[in-house]
Amino acid sequence: MRHRIRIAVLGSALAVTGFAAPSAFAAPTGDVTIDQVTVNGGKPIVLGTTAAQTFSVSVTASDDSGIDEADITLYGPNSAVALPTGAPTCEPSNATTSTCTAKFTLDPDTDFYDNSPAGGWYVDALVTANDIDTIWVQKAGAFKVQRLAKLTANASPEPVQKGKTLTITGALTRANWETHKYAGYTNQSVKLEFKKKGTSTYTAVKTVKSDTKGNLKTTVKAANDGYFRWNFAGNSTTGAVKATGDYVDVR
Repeated sequence: MRHRIRIAVLGSALAVTGFAAPSAFAAPTGDVTIDQVTVNGGKPIVLGTTAAQTFSVSVTASDDSGIDEADITLYGPNSAVALPTGAPTCEPSNATTSTCTAKFTLDPDTDFYDNSPAGGWYVDALVTANDIDTIWVQKAGAFKVQRLAKLTANASPEPVQKGKTLTITGALTRANWETHKYAGYTNQSVKLEFKKKGTSTYTAVKTVKSDTKGNLKTTVKAANDGYFRWNFAGNSTTGAVKATGDYVDVR
């Protein structure tokens, strides 16, 4: 079933029932080129349950006459579409090349009906040069929109005798854009890491899978004072997260 999704458009909310690509590909005219596309500085868009995020999309293009303007549109899974909050601004770096930048806002509280927008998105760009040369490129750039994850860690007992068993627990949750709450993320591989007191680097101890409620649990032998934490690498739909280290005093 195709879901309907709301996306911020020109500073307001717009209900979008689906996206239909243009029936014919617009062939480029002249020698205008799209050289680079950057979304959010190369970082994924990671959204919690309510807070909106505004980010920039930049398209660098060249033509022998210079660049006049650009139109930028974002497309996501399940027919999601986002338009900029204002017209892109084009700043020349030299006589032939300009970078055109637009601002976009995604708000999980008002724009999303469910979790289907999480995953791979892409950028469509239409660029017009000063001599009216044009180029339109579908999927000129790609990026991810991800659900924000949270992770906790607790080591017990504290303090503990050297050689005794430590139990390390935690919970992996992620934003649910349908309920606007955080829920356990099940059956995910999460690394347990340890940082010895007086050092600055965590090292992997073992990998554990979260249970049906997102809970994590394992045991280790106490050897040195230091910090235990869980580390989730993230995936296409969910952001990476590291728990705050829990200090253990080994006696």
